[in-house]
Amino acid sequence: MRFLPDAEQRAFTDALGALLAADTPAVAREWSRGEHARGRALWARLGAAGVFGLAVPEEYGGAGRHPVELALAFVELGRHAVPGPLVETVAAAVLLDAPPHAGRFLPRLAAGEAAATVAPPGGLALDGDAAPLRLALTPGGLYLATPGPVRASLDPARRLTPLTPDGAPLLTAPPYERALCWARLAVAAQALGVGLALLDRTVRYVGQRTQFGVPVGSFQAVKHRLADAKTALEFARPLVLGAAVSMRPADVAAAKLRACEAAYTTARTALHLHGAIGYTAEYDLSLWLTKARALRGAWGAPEECRELVLADALGEVSG
Repeated sequence: MRFLPDAEQRAFTDALGALLAADTPAVAREWSRGEHARGRALWARLGAAGVFGLAVPEEYGGAGRHPVELALAFVELGRHAVPGPLVETVAAAVLLDAPPHAGRFLPRLAAGEAAATVAPPGGLALDGDAAPLRLALTPGGLYLATPGPVRASLDPARRLTPLTPDGAPLLTAPPYERALCWARLAVAAQALGVGLALLDRTVRYVGQRTQFGVPVGSFQAVKHRLADAKTALEFARPLVLGAAVSMRPADVAAAKLRACEAAYTTARTALHLHGAIGYTAEYDLSLWLTKARALRGAWGAPEECRELVLADALGEVSG
């Protein structure tokens, strides 16, 4: 099936792309050093643009839940390497959509006045040192939490922290599976954007770099590698948008699996074709290379998503 954004959706993503075009890599580098001022300012602009409101019902200041528009927005966030607990804020908005907590937390999340992070059971939270709303999921429920020390991550802009639950649970039976579905959709879309950025940057680079007096991009082997990356990303795109339409957990898991693998494949191709400069942390390509690898395991490892897709397929056959 072919999915095409309508005119309103294209206008939204074009505006979002223009908003993010102003030196976002520098913001990401500052964020990786624990300098959050410009990142928070960017976060507020994203909130004003309505990005986080796409996961928040209208009665709490959002636009209503619109997974397709959210996916399109997260493609742009990935394309521009925006730092911060983007996916986690979406997950928090879904987890907290119940009285009395919805009225307490969701308006600020929708407006971009606050970011949220969530530690899944037994896991670490992203940017617990920067997000004012920290949530820990345990077998006993959903808790407000206190962050521990920052731990190193493969992606320097993804600052991981353990969370310690505080006080009584906010919810004893939070809608974790629904939040997980939304989080995986956001990760899939973000990974697709990361892959598209890596491909665009690599195509430009091999068109400029020369060997034997001709552009590297004219070599047949280089063309084949880029074509494989392009094909992987284009096959992932309809899966992501189709999952946003259905919001079936198995569809979302399949989209996350395919988009993250496509981004990772493109990252490997980009690194290979850039050569030694691709390994340089000071070169902007590294912002997307490390993110492509980190997103593979975010909110569900490939094996976990594959098992869910397989179990769903077997269930349909047996049914």
